[in-house]
This record gives sequence, C-alpha cells and structure tokens, in this order.
Amino acid sequence: MPANHSPTLPAPPDPVVAALRCSVCGDRVAREARTLRCPRGHAFDLARQGYVNLLHAKVPKGTADTAEMVAARVAFLGKGFYESLAAALAARARGRMVVDAGAGTGYYLAHVLDALPQATGLALDVSAPALKRAARAHPRLGAAVWNLWRPWPVGEGVAETVLNVFAPRNADEFRRVLVPEGRLLVAGPGPGHLAELAESLSLLDVGADKSERLDAALAAGFTLVERTDVTDHVTLSPDDVRNAVLMGPNAHHLHRNGLGDRLAAVAEAVRVTLSFTVSVYEKRG
Repeated sequence: MPANHSPTLPAPPDPVVAALRCSVCGDRVAREARTLRCPRGHAFDLARQGYVNLLHAKVPKGTADTAEMVAARVAFLGKGFYESLAAALAARARGRMVVDAGAGTGYYLAHVLDALPQATGLALDVSAPALKRAARAHPRLGAAVWNLWRPWPVGEGVAETVLNVFAPRNADEFRRVLVPEGRLLVAGPGPGHLAELAESLSLLDVGADKSERLDAALAAGFTLVERTDVTDHVTLSPDDVRNAVLMGPNAHHLHRNGLGDRLAAVAEAVRVTLSFTVSVYEKRG
C-alpha cells in the first residue's frame, strides 16, 4: 500500500446518522469527519470499527456481552444454526429504516437488510464488543452503544420496523420510534429451546417466552397480527455446545454449581431442539 494512504474506516450510513439524536440534549447530530456532533457542541467520536458510543457512564458488570461471549456467538451463529430464525424475521420486516433493539453482533439485522435492498439498519446494544462486529456486519448498517432501558437516542417516528431478538423490551421506545402502523418483530425462546442442554448441564432456567405476558406489556400501543413458532433439531459438536452456552446469560454464571467444569467436560455431540417464537405487532394510531 502506498505511503500515507490508509483504508477508509467504516462509518454509520447517512440515514442512520439522520435517525440518531444527541444523548445529552436530544438534538439532531451531524457527522464531522470521525465525530458525531449536535448544534450545542456535544460530540461523540466514532470508533475505528465504525460504531459510536453514546453512553455517559460505564456499563455495570454482568449486564453486557463480553468479548468472550461475542466470540462464542460469532462462532455459533456462523455455522447457520439459527438461520431459520433469521429467515423468519427477514420475511416479516418492511420499510426503509430498521432499528434492531439489542442487536448484538448484527446477525439478524444483516439478514433483514439483505431481504430489504432499499433499507438501512440501526443496531442498538449496550455491548461495545458486540457492536464492533455489528458495525461491519452489513454495508447499510450503523451501530450505537446504548442502554435500551433508558430513552433511546433515536428520533421519533423514524423506523418502519423494530427488531427485538432475545433482548430487553422497552415498549414505550418501541412505539415512539416507529411510524404509524410500523411493525415490531419480537423473537424469544419457544417451548423446549435447548432443553437437552438445560437438563444435562443444569443451565439457568430461562423458560419459554410467555406470549400472554408479552401481549399484555405491549397492549397499550400495539396490535398482535401474527405469531409463529420456528422449530428445528440440530446436532451440536462439543465446541458448538460450549459456544451455545457461552454466548448467552449462562456465561456470567460459570462458577455456579460447577457449570464451567461440566461444560469443559462435554466430549460427545448432542442432538438438541431449537425453538423460537416470533411475534409480529403493528403500532396503533
């Protein structure tokens, strides 16, 4: 490579910058070189990987995916085990702006953007290690670090679709950022998801997503228009088993009842159930 020339660093696409808001004052932001800046002078530098961190405080330990969890997720999802879920979401998304609330590595959002060639995606997640991956997961994707339980640094009515996959659910913000009749796609564990591993390894009891509880939480602003179960059976190698456990909340509890030792001792392939529930809601009004 010639001297004084470096590869172009990734940055959020223009529609993503237009959708973002200053997390200090709520004003719009604009990109100036490698910085997002609002008219009042609040500035947020873009990381080399292309994401922007809009948080004002450190993330409490145990609440965000670590670099090790992200590596396990990349390895596991890269083998296509959850591709059926990604396809189900992609088939139900629509519009030109998709916000993924709890995007992780951007795996699902990238599939959605492949299915919507005119769309741009914003990945929100509290984990900077995850968004290092997400920012490079698709050329029409931008990523911002944020705590989903707090009001989002995103404009009102900017998205036609919001994704929420195995992630915290902030119903007020879902509704605020969606256009009228915008679509919310929620995915969580279905009956028996990874039940074989939960039994043999004594994993945390996550349980199936309770549809009634989800419907009640969203009842004030959304109408359920579709619910479908996506079920599959796959054979996981010992390394796949470890990645399946280490990419989720059990990774924060490896010392609980010797889970780490049991996981390290897995030596044979395991046939497991994959079960997901996908719920499609439309914003009322």
